[in-house]
Amino acid sequence: MESNGKRVAVVAGLRTPFAKQLSAFRELSALELANLVVSELLQRVDLDPNEIQQVVYGQVAPSLQAPNIAREVVLATGMPKSIDAFSVSRACATSYQSAVNIAESIMAGAIDTGIAGGADSASVLPISVSTRLAEALVAATKARSIGERAQIFAGLRPRDLVPVPPAIAEYSTGLSMGESAEKMAKENHISRQAQDEFAHRSHSLAAKAWAEGKFDDEVMEVFVPNRFKDSIREDNLIRKDGELEGYAKLKPAFDRKHGTVTAGNSSPLTDGASALLLMREDKAKAHGFDVLGFIRSYAFAALDPAGQLLMGPSYATPIALDRAGIKLLDIDLIDMHEAFAAQILSKTQAFESKEWAEKYLGRSEKIGEIDWDSFNVTGGSISIGHPFAATGARQITQTLRELKRRGGNLALCTACAAGGLGAAMVLEAE
Repeated sequence: MESNGKRVAVVAGLRTPFAKQLSAFRELSALELANLVVSELLQRVDLDPNEIQQVVYGQVAPSLQAPNIAREVVLATGMPKSIDAFSVSRACATSYQSAVNIAESIMAGAIDTGIAGGADSASVLPISVSTRLAEALVAATKARSIGERAQIFAGLRPRDLVPVPPAIAEYSTGLSMGESAEKMAKENHISRQAQDEFAHRSHSLAAKAWAEGKFDDEVMEVFVPNRFKDSIREDNLIRKDGELEGYAKLKPAFDRKHGTVTAGNSSPLTDGASALLLMREDKAKAHGFDVLGFIRSYAFAALDPAGQLLMGPSYATPIALDRAGIKLLDIDLIDMHEAFAAQILSKTQAFESKEWAEKYLGRSEKIGEIDWDSFNVTGGSISIGHPFAATGARQITQTLRELKRRGGNLALCTACAAGGLGAAMVLEAE
């Protein structure tokens, strides 16, 4: 990815701690979390806000009060009100999409600097009403008298007054993410033990990364508005002293009788936000920034959600590798979004299968062997948490910082997403 020989640089990345649903951020909306992280990012980076030309930001659970979260972030964080901003949603790959939108604008020469990211709150959710109540509410706005309004509402039944939470199932298949993960576990013969072992690995590595200070500069401390005596500095979902034996005690969450997917080997409902500052390479160097790295290539792909819903990265990765002109063996680090351990183990199984590549990709070679010593080495979504739209930017920042620590050259980040979508991005060190 270059424009006139200039690469797209990731200058800085920052996120809030990720918090379990209804815990530290229980009163904060996605927009409030976004404002916190973008404001802090702007304060940490020595850059005049007038230099920012575009903001692309996203959320998955939409806000009824502020549907264009990107524009609201611009207006709330002290940036010039003239900055262009728009919002995106690509389910769990949302901040991959926002980063790509900024990168493409830079490559096209339309801008040289932009902010991307995403935020979601599993605590503050858009709760809607039934169709009949919605119709009555609209009709009531046109009523000319109290009597007319009373007549409109008189036809409602108690069940029409029950709040409607956000849908958790795929619209096209009726299956939830967890049910789809269970389906993949069965079809790919992924055992409960293997899932639990991977989940324990994720928590252990994330706890180790925090203990070693690896996340200190990429995660901000949040003093919760209106509760300033309360602050959160670290992700509060990580099982720092967890033991593998404890996972076996958990009951299956989706197939109660024969299932293997549990709350312990799945990513939890999470609140949080993240942001990236992207810039054309020559401008970043002219400002003297010690950039985190560069976006070498990216790809999005899709499959039939009635199949193995969460396999999207296995389709997107070979495209991204081809566009980067490399093979998987050239990659120094891999960070794969951990929606479920079953999904991770299904994808790594596919990566290493020549038969799978022939059948589903039409390729004669497998994607490549997984080096587990370079795979999700500082933990992932199962342990750190997964505020849907924030995860991609978290992965990009976390991976580039680890790549730099290790003196590596190339990294691969991937994420599955609802609808059978997948994202893959090749990152390059300075």
